[in-house]
Amino acid sequence: MRILVTGGAGFLGSHLCDYLLAKKHEVICIDNLITGNIENISHLSGNQNFHFIKHDVTEYIFIPGALDAILHFASPASPVDYLEYPIQTLKVGSLGSHKALGLAREKKARFLLASTSEVYGDPQIHPQTEDYWGNVNPIGPRGVYDEAKRFAEALTMAYNRTHGIETRIVRIFNTYGPRMRLNDGRVVPNFISQALEGKPLTVYGDGSQTRSFCYYTDLIEGIYRLLLSNVDTPVNLGNPVEYTIREFAERIIQATGSASQIVHQKLPVDDPKVRRPDIGKARKLLGWEPSVALEEGLRQTIEYFSGRR
Repeated sequence: MRILVTGGAGFLGSHLCDYLLAKKHEVICIDNLITGNIENISHLSGNQNFHFIKHDVTEYIFIPGALDAILHFASPASPVDYLEYPIQTLKVGSLGSHKALGLAREKKARFLLASTSEVYGDPQIHPQTEDYWGNVNPIGPRGVYDEAKRFAEALTMAYNRTHGIETRIVRIFNTYGPRMRLNDGRVVPNFISQALEGKPLTVYGDGSQTRSFCYYTDLIEGIYRLLLSNVDTPVNLGNPVEYTIREFAERIIQATGSASQIVHQKLPVDDPKVRRPDIGKARKLLGWEPSVALEEGLRQTIEYFSGRR
């Protein structure tokens, strides 16, 4: 297939490009490099099946020739990023999704939207199932990301129903691994970088809030299965094994052999108290579930960060 990946120089986007190329597809990567990193795809330079275009997807997207699929991953994805770029985050979720869906319609290409567990907000049901509509503060600081993705999902389904576009929606839960930025602001790079430097690990609130962590290789495999499936409604992808943030901090200290202590700071506004996917739909319809244990995933991620200090 000939596949376009928007946001292809980001953490997940670049790994997706690698995976698709390994499957012998031709890959066109678009990224404006606001939060993406050209180093993530530099190893693909010279690959005749890989093409990079520096472009903002909120502007008109021109791709000559046929396209079989568009995977829309363009967006700031960490609180640090979408709080620094709130308007750009809203624009890429709305205008960027509109441009990418318009291209999919023109090319008669299958469209896969990278959505997020953040559409559930601070959830009132646990674990989160795809039929839960969420509990989101639309005017809070996190709302720029949450509502951008919720709008993108609504727009994707509108194109599906109105124009007959083949669409897929993946709701991505916390994912980690190599190519995350040290200053990403998400819990995994935060804790690992603090532990490697012997600094205190910053836990917000009392640390009783929960998260689940999926290694990137598992997630990418699930995304590919979803792309090839006939499932046109949202699908959760993530690891259903749940940890409190304090437990996770202790795991990082143990895995790095650090002497770091844990310190507590004020909980950010609208920070979710729980976050864990119900992956029953992915198991049933995609035959997918994560296989990489936390210990192994952390070992590889710590090794990556250790080499970049």
